[in-house]
Amino acid sequence: MLSILKAAAAAVVTLTASSSAFYMPGVKPQTFQRNEEVILKVNALTSIHTQIPKDYYRLPFCRPIGGPKMASENLGEFLTGNKIQSSPYVLNMLLEKYCQIVCQETLNKFSARNLKMHIRYGYHHNWIIDNLPSANAGTGSFQKHYAGGFPMGFLDKETGNAYIYNHANIMIDYHQVEPGVEGYRVVAFSVEPLSVKHSYAGGYQWDGESPEGYQKHLQSCPAGGVHMSRPSIVQSQKVSDDEVIIYTYDVFWKPSEVRWASRWDVYLSEDHMVPAQVHWYSITNSILVVVFLSCLVASVLIRNLRRDIAGYNARSQLTEEEKEEEMDETGWKLIHADVFRPPLHFPMAFCVFCGTGIQIAVASFAVIFFSAIGFLNPARRGSLIIGILVFYMLCGIFAGYVSSRLYKSFRGRQWQTCTLLTATAFPGFCFGTFLFFNIILFFFHSSGSVPFIDVLILMSMWCCVSIPLVFFGAYFGYKRDTISFPTVTSTIARAIPEPPPLLNPKVSMISAGMVPFAAAYVELFFIMTSLWMDQYYYVFGFTFIVYLILIVTCCQVCILLCYYQLCAENHRWWWYSFSCAGSTAFYLFAYSVIWFKQLEASKMVITYLLYFGYMMLISFAVYLLCGTFGALSCLWFIRKIFSTIKVD
Repeated sequence: MLSILKAAAAAVVTLTASSSAFYMPGVKPQTFQRNEEVILKVNALTSIHTQIPKDYYRLPFCRPIGGPKMASENLGEFLTGNKIQSSPYVLNMLLEKYCQIVCQETLNKFSARNLKMHIRYGYHHNWIIDNLPSANAGTGSFQKHYAGGFPMGFLDKETGNAYIYNHANIMIDYHQVEPGVEGYRVVAFSVEPLSVKHSYAGGYQWDGESPEGYQKHLQSCPAGGVHMSRPSIVQSQKVSDDEVIIYTYDVFWKPSEVRWASRWDVYLSEDHMVPAQVHWYSITNSILVVVFLSCLVASVLIRNLRRDIAGYNARSQLTEEEKEEEMDETGWKLIHADVFRPPLHFPMAFCVFCGTGIQIAVASFAVIFFSAIGFLNPARRGSLIIGILVFYMLCGIFAGYVSSRLYKSFRGRQWQTCTLLTATAFPGFCFGTFLFFNIILFFFHSSGSVPFIDVLILMSMWCCVSIPLVFFGAYFGYKRDTISFPTVTSTIARAIPEPPPLLNPKVSMISAGMVPFAAAYVELFFIMTSLWMDQYYYVFGFTFIVYLILIVTCCQVCILLCYYQLCAENHRWWWYSFSCAGSTAFYLFAYSVIWFKQLEASKMVITYLLYFGYMMLISFAVYLLCGTFGALSCLWFIRKIFSTIKVD
């Protein structure tokens, strides 16, 4: 539910759905000389069907000499399950390789069963060259795809046998820096996985140490310097007990006109899969919703309010005898002595929720904005999650300020408790959920399990940065004057009459979220796909617009519904307005339940726990965000209308 930063530098992102991307300062391009080693790294194995990333070397794959070495990783990579390590594949710039043996593995009963299980669950390899993830060059009728890596193997639907892709055609596109000058840069990287039952001629066996001359003994490989291709395969490599698997690879080098600064374009703009028109349809849909609501608010509220205010003020000029002759007064003016009464239930929780909602809202705004302008992007693995954490912590000062201002206006006395809950309630809930799933992933031997030292880093960031900032903001909030209200609150609360069926608060609180959700649901599909199906999401410019539209829609819906509740003489609008906008989260969670079938999830309980657990967390955050804007917009609206009338 964020990654970091044209030519002299570094990371890549697109502002809209156009096919052009650009680099911003941060990373120097790597230039290779002829025959210079080009390092291939392996990342964790992933599957959208289980949502449990696995360490590459937990399966019987070839290991580099001396064992795999961890590549430098940031906190965001650990938190997102990335585990990048060295590999035994040796590549050299512009040096073609043919059926190169990597290693030979003999499967035992346990390793064969383990390999079958991961193939059945649809696990994919994720290789990296010069920070470019491997694209899938195609298996069978499958076309090239730039996200999600390439599969480990396949299942025969008729026999149920598992086959492993033990040969990789590694295809690398390069761009010469300057014509006539020695220097090349990697601009594309894809892998075509093949399953080949290798065999030796004449009883020859590779000893694993002296590869010279072995190619001519592999009778399953094409002769005469020809690359391996699918039509040349006689038999696929089956996965079974005591099976000997020989891992091989070919290397292709192809010149390209694509410049290094634009090499991520094809990854981030697969126009044949997600046309830009779809995103424009999403924006158009959202704008139409906002225009419709704006017209409704303008026609209903402004017209009615002008009439109400004019009538109330004209009546205030009458004498007592004239007022008695007039009909009984009705409408929202009657509740002027109760409308600013603090919430009847859980006023402290209301302040905590509003403070947390503001923190989430400002942090989300910053993250989406910096992603849209290119500072957070898929070229920097883990930078998105780091951006979320950093901005959320820094926005703690807004949470403390808003919650303290509201709590002071409610004349609350337990300000320390209110501030402490603002600093710990929602982050504590998130951290507890994260720890619960982290422990489960640890027992599943998943690379998604965050190391203990990184858990300590998260706790330190929370305790040493976020919490102090919340108290710092609360200090300034309590130092400010109390929020002034235009009317005086009476001692005894006014009775609320029975509302008509259409104005029943419970009905409107449940149904109100449908409108903001309708303004954002199209773009939500792409966000969900990126979040759960290992796809790249790059159109943060569209997301930024949809985010603003969502907020505006929540405010408009809440103001309109709150006005009708006030006309029905219902002065308990605090939680009502919060829940009306917050009910958008209910529709988000309901949509996630429907969308879940897209994953074709395995029957493992942990998959359901991870998906619905984190979607519940995201939905709760949306409830706080939307609810806060709904409540604060209604507070502004009610103060505005009651300040325009003369109260007797």
